[in-house]
Order: sequence, then C-alpha cells, then structure tokens
Amino acid sequence: MDIPDGVVMVRARIVLLTALVALSGCAESKPAATAEGVTIDNCGTRITFDGVPQRVIGYYQHPTEIMVALGLQDKIVGTAYPDNDPLPRYADVYTAIPKISDKDASFEQLLAKTPDLVYGGYDSTFDDKEGRSREAFTKAGIKTYLSREACNDRAVTMDDVWEEFRTVGRIFQIPERAEAVITELKATVTKTTTRLNGVQPVKVFVFDSGEATAFTSGGTGIGNEVIKLAGGQNVFADTQKDWADVSWEQVLQRSPDVIVIYDYFGTPAVDKKIEFLLGKPELASVPAIKNRKFSTLTLQDTVLGVRAPYAVESLAKQLHP
Repeated sequence: MDIPDGVVMVRARIVLLTALVALSGCAESKPAATAEGVTIDNCGTRITFDGVPQRVIGYYQHPTEIMVALGLQDKIVGTAYPDNDPLPRYADVYTAIPKISDKDASFEQLLAKTPDLVYGGYDSTFDDKEGRSREAFTKAGIKTYLSREACNDRAVTMDDVWEEFRTVGRIFQIPERAEAVITELKATVTKTTTRLNGVQPVKVFVFDSGEATAFTSGGTGIGNEVIKLAGGQNVFADTQKDWADVSWEQVLQRSPDVIVIYDYFGTPAVDKKIEFLLGKPELASVPAIKNRKFSTLTLQDTVLGVRAPYAVESLAKQLHP
C-alpha cells in the first residue's frame, strides 16, 4: 500500500485536543496531546513523548510494518523476530531495515542500536526474565510502547487496528497520514463485507501447529475477527483466549468445513501441515478433511497490524470464491 501523494508530514507539536474519548472496554486510552508533548496510557504505563521519536526499534514484524505503512521507515533503526516474508508492497523498504535478530534479541543487542523508543508487538517484547522489562528500558532512558492487542482484556476488533494506527500517528505527529491509511484499510474491509452480505458463514478450524494437541485461534484475537469478517465462523470462538490448545477430539466434535492453515517461519510448510492433518485417522470424518478444504493465512495476517484488513479479503476469496 503506497502512502497517497500529497500527504504532508506534520512536524509541529500537536495542539491541545478539545475532547478525549476513552476506547470502550479497552485497557488503553487514547493519547492526550498537550503543549508539553503527547501523553498516552499504554497497558497501565503512562508515557509522555516530548518530541517525535527519531530512533525506533520495531520488536516483531507487525509494529515494524505499521510504521512502514505510515511512511516512518526513516525512524526505524532495527527490527527483530520476523514471522513471514514482507508484504510485496513493502518488500524493498522492509528488507532495507537492519535486522537485529531472527529470534529474540537481548537487551544489550537492543541498546547497541541506541534507540529512543522500542515498539513491541507482543508482551514478550518486554520480558522481565530475559532482562527486557519496561523498567529496564526506562532506566536506560528509552521509552517503550506495546501494541494494544497485548493489553486488551476483551476481544480485539478492527476498531483496535484503526486506534493503533491513530496512536502511532499521534506519537509521531502525523495524524493526517494515519487517517489516510485507515481510510484505505477500511475501504478494503467494507468492499469485502459488502460482497459477502447474506452469505452463510463457513465453519472454520484454524491449525497453527501441534501434534499431540492442536494450537488454534480462540475467540479474542484479531484472527477471530478476520475469520468472521471473511464469512467464516471460528469453531473455537467460544474459547475466551486469543490462542488455545485443543484436543483432536474437540476438532472432530466441532466438525469444521474448512481448515485454515497459519503459515510462518519456524513451523512446517503448509503442504506438510496439510499432509499431517490428512494422515490423522481420528479426523477422517471431519468435512474439511473428507473434502480436502484448506485455506492459508500468514501469521502476520492474524495479529494486530496492517495486514489484518487485507487478510479479510484474502480469506473471503478462499472461503467464498
């Protein structure tokens, strides 16, 4: 997705907002802009940005891609732990960003990049046991921000995607650019949901990984929202988690019509996952297995980032061709 021509980068400080509306049911409130800077409440941590961050680490792929989508790649000094190849539309920009590590990076590796902000995608970004607590970064004079998906205590929706873009837009003082990206992403979702109006939802089981049990998408993550908007019904939507381990007997009982395979680095290739599922005798009577109905999403399609709105269209075309 290209940033529309003519979108002007706002460098002046953001003026006082006349109203602040808290996001209903969310543990995170919208940022407050004052003459002293931008202040946000992020997962229980209050952060004030006195100026635009200039040296940012995107820890995990989706925060990095959000910044790229907003045209902020010149602010990124490094990224860590990618899950998938970059989106083709961002490939040249994304691959030019220095990669700190293919997996988790140490506190010392991150400090070596002299960041003024670490933007984390999962709560494991700031893992105290690994020496990467938010307090440790604060003591080092580095601000931290964590994706709102990691601190919600309710189901994540596309509204959270829009609010994440708005928050990042305010931190970097580019609210107009953020709104332009949101408008384009919303149009993609609306186009798909309009086309699907009146269709019968398809029963979907997500297979992420696992052998003795199945690691799947529960009902509170953005992956569940993608399935619903794409004309599917997640058979484990009643599980009040974003991810869950379930038994193969449970999969059999819920009788999915389609199995959506999550594709990402560090797990077997999609064809190997399908081969594994087809070889399980206890699943032989499952409609998706009998009819060999499989669809694919990348892991990055199913986390709170720029890909989730596009994933709605991609999955809808697979479920309702």
